[in-house]
Amino acid sequence: MVPLLLALALAVLQVALVLHVRATLTSAAAEGARAAALAGADPSAGVRRARYLLSQNVASSIVTGVTARSMRIDGLPVIAVQIDATVPLVGLLGPTGMTIVGHALVEQS
Repeated sequence: MVPLLLALALAVLQVALVLHVRATLTSAAAEGARAAALAGADPSAGVRRARYLLSQNVASSIVTGVTARSMRIDGLPVIAVQIDATVPLVGLLGPTGMTIVGHALVEQS
């Protein structure tokens, strides 16, 4: 019975960790995209903003890369900030890599 309860506890802990990391990365990617989409800003402003937000959080140690690029979606100019991270595993459950992309419509001056 104890091994089963331990496995269940580790699974719940892993799910909670993955959800926290995903929410943190999603927030940082969206905020980075908004910073880069401001009138007069460039994509590097989004990378700097996302990295700054991640440095204030537990997720900073698992981030493997932050990139930003200009693109068009349905003919509209947008900035996309992508964050790549590795999710630490508790036990043998869960994903080991995660990619999150945030988009923002570019402001026109």
